[in-house]
Amino acid sequence: MAKQSGAKQSGAKQSGAKRSCLAIILAAGEGTRMKSSMPKVLHRVAGLPMLGHVLNAAKAGGATATAVVIGPNAEAVAGFVGKAAPGANAFVQTERLGTGHAVLAAKKALMAGDDDVLVLFGDTPLVTGATLKKLRGALARGADIAVLGFRPPSPTGYGRLVMQGRQLVAIREEKDASADEKAIGLCNAGAMAFQGKGLTKLLAKIGNTNAKGEYYMTDAVEIAGAAGGKVVVVEADADEVAGVNSRAQLAEVEALFQKRARAEALAGGVTMTAPDTVWFSHDTKLGRDVTIEPNVFFGPGVTVADNVEIRANCHFEGATIASGAIVGPFARLRPGADIGPDVHIGDFVEVKAARLDKGAKANHLAYIGDAHVGAGTNIGAGTITANYDGFFKHRTEIGDNVSIGSNAVLVAPVKIGDGASVAAGSTISRDVSPDALALARGQQVEKPQWARRFREKKSAEKAAARKPTRR
Repeated sequence: MAKQSGAKQSGAKQSGAKRSCLAIILAAGEGTRMKSSMPKVLHRVAGLPMLGHVLNAAKAGGATATAVVIGPNAEAVAGFVGKAAPGANAFVQTERLGTGHAVLAAKKALMAGDDDVLVLFGDTPLVTGATLKKLRGALARGADIAVLGFRPPSPTGYGRLVMQGRQLVAIREEKDASADEKAIGLCNAGAMAFQGKGLTKLLAKIGNTNAKGEYYMTDAVEIAGAAGGKVVVVEADADEVAGVNSRAQLAEVEALFQKRARAEALAGGVTMTAPDTVWFSHDTKLGRDVTIEPNVFFGPGVTVADNVEIRANCHFEGATIASGAIVGPFARLRPGADIGPDVHIGDFVEVKAARLDKGAKANHLAYIGDAHVGAGTNIGAGTITANYDGFFKHRTEIGDNVSIGSNAVLVAPVKIGDGASVAAGSTISRDVSPDALALARGQQVEKPQWARRFREKKSAEKAAARKPTRR
């Protein structure tokens, strides 16, 4: 590292310039401790695999290239990387011989010579792009290595960061630490940033003389320091660097994510009457002056515009809600639900793959699937669009200012013209013309005194059945 003095000067010169950055994400963990056949990094937090969170953080931190190190037989992880980050490369670590060995598995990516190299872990989903920018900022100011540190309530089990002034001189794993080192409260969070130039040579110097016989990436700190390199620590909040090795820790991280998401929503102009009962996805988007009542769940892919009222006990996924809409209570919006401006969706209404235009109303007990509902239209209680014939889905087209009576069944494919009315209890299987009344139910018939005669007959039969039998 002594030969990298030129690299430090180069980094300092680039402090105001754009620097290329390679993010190496170590994702070779198995699901054994999770009691799962699924690779650990694919377990979800707020609807997104943990690895997806780290990929997003790397991008937000300015990564211009990404390499993901996976274990053998990890096709599911490679498949996820291919979809979530199409430009990323996956590299296989055939033997699990430590973090230093894992980073070297991505040697081909290192050979590109990026200015900065971030080494991240796929099971720390709460790390932010802002923190990664701080690590890279330390490199731009001349550091050879920047290590992410934190101060947990109890340091037991974590690697300790051994400091001399502002210089980090060693990262000591718990098993290898002395009594004095175990008393240190500043701990290793795992993430590290390196000057890209000469990193492969530095990695080659890492040995396996520790208690576990593995190649620790953390040993790069002492190697760099011995060669005159500058090694610094960037501190993060303990919650941000929480890792996951069990289902219990997964639940803890989920709770931390939700706490963060709720705070961001409140700060952004959202009113929540009971914030702890509202659950967000990783990609939930909320406008200003949105009101959310208790027990609302946002699945992935939900966008809510300004001035929306969401009443209690709703479940949303893959839905868009426009300004001024009122949704709930007890409403379900499934993927493809597109709720227009000033639309009312009431209790026990389910919408799937359907657009409701401005001012439309479905106030209770309805299913609207694979449909388009025009502006100002009212959907009566108990109405359904019968969209599935057992083989294919079909669409229902409902025009503007239509009145659909209660308990109507609209058998798709069918079109209801503008201004039309559908009588309550009708089953509509043919198109309805604009401004027409569609009536499709049996004719009402009345039989005088039938009910009285029926009661008398049945009462007599019941009385006869109760008489004791003579022997």
